[in-house]
Amino acid sequence: MAVSQAAWKAEQAIGHGDNAVTAQDVTNPALNREKWGDTSETMKALVWMGKNTVEVVDCPKPKVIEDRDVILKITGSTVCGSDLHLLHGSVVELQKGDILGHEFCGIVDEMGSGVKNLKKGDRVVASFQIACGDCLYCNKKLSSQCARTNASSVENAMYGGRTAGMFGYSHFTGGFAGGQAEYTRVPFGDVNLLKLPDDVPDEKGLYLSDVVCTSWNCVVDTGVKEGDVVAIWGAGPIGQMCADFCFINGASRVIMIDQNWRLDYVKQKYPAVETVDFTALKGTKAVVSKLKEMVDGHGPDVALECVAGEYPKSWLHTVELMTGLETDTSEILNECIESVKNYGRVGITGVYVGYTNHFNIGSVMERGIRFIGNGQAPVHLYWDDLLKRIQKGEIDPLKMITHRVRVEDLDKVYHKFDNKEDGMQKVYVQTRFSQEPCAGSPALTTY
Repeated sequence: MAVSQAAWKAEQAIGHGDNAVTAQDVTNPALNREKWGDTSETMKALVWMGKNTVEVVDCPKPKVIEDRDVILKITGSTVCGSDLHLLHGSVVELQKGDILGHEFCGIVDEMGSGVKNLKKGDRVVASFQIACGDCLYCNKKLSSQCARTNASSVENAMYGGRTAGMFGYSHFTGGFAGGQAEYTRVPFGDVNLLKLPDDVPDEKGLYLSDVVCTSWNCVVDTGVKEGDVVAIWGAGPIGQMCADFCFINGASRVIMIDQNWRLDYVKQKYPAVETVDFTALKGTKAVVSKLKEMVDGHGPDVALECVAGEYPKSWLHTVELMTGLETDTSEILNECIESVKNYGRVGITGVYVGYTNHFNIGSVMERGIRFIGNGQAPVHLYWDDLLKRIQKGEIDPLKMITHRVRVEDLDKVYHKFDNKEDGMQKVYVQTRFSQEPCAGSPALTTY
């Protein structure tokens, strides 16, 4: 596919190589307000301003830069647990002023001349990853690994390869402005936007952007099948959706490991799920022992890690993380590995960004454990089918939504989410362009 003249000029201006074919590093509106923004109109957006600091600011509305761009009026976004890694500064390559948010839906406002399958006013949801639609991976609908939308040399050096660009997730993944704003530019909008039918409200369609597809990928990629007993680490929205999807795929039992109000929420909304409060157990191998006790002495068939690597339990990993000796703790990974049956499967969906110490590679090898990095879910592979399941009522994303909030309050919402306040699980973020709440949507909470 030929590189557009605008993209080529943008790449040269910001020093990127030949692999990327879309303008990047436009996350920060202060970089070049006239080049990347429409200075005739301002919008509200949530920006990262340093470790543990986010602010709602007024900045220019994005403009069409390339001929396959789409500018969306944002009607809904959300806060993901992985956004907290950005808040904490644990994801590299963040710049002050970067607009956050990788899950959003909206209304088509403007388009480049190359977009033929959409029209102004269409309701759409965006894939959280940015795919070109025409590379080795995109041709297989493995959109999360697009070879052309992330020119980060840092990621290439760290991982031995690049993943797709992502909205609002630092310059490590391309530097694209996110959707926790009133407008967002969507590169390759003709492939990265899915039309929403009238019978799917924004409060349900939004989550096809990430959480629904990510949870589905975790379950099917790890190979949950008929009769399996599945243990899930993490009772947040990803873990909750995974529980539903495990049962859809034939699991006989689902056991969820977490603590506090998250488990209380699961008991209320997902009564078929068994729970384990790890804080009530004693000993370094307590979770492993408990799961083996619960499942015939051998443990579950499958373990799904839906937490992340930045939450240490022991003083050793706390020190190693604080001193930069590792970026991610291996404690939950080892619990997953040691808990499952011999020849069991372990799927990793929680975010891990670098390196870990004390990883039990011996157990993986000697016991034949299938250790699977689920990767960033290839949204394009799943979202058509999952949309139909939402239409049929097989999937109900509203189950995990506890709050409806305003984009103007997102800085406060981040800190409440981080501090586990107000029983906050998944939020729906409305803007001045949002429709009236659908049936079942939480009432608006202002902060």
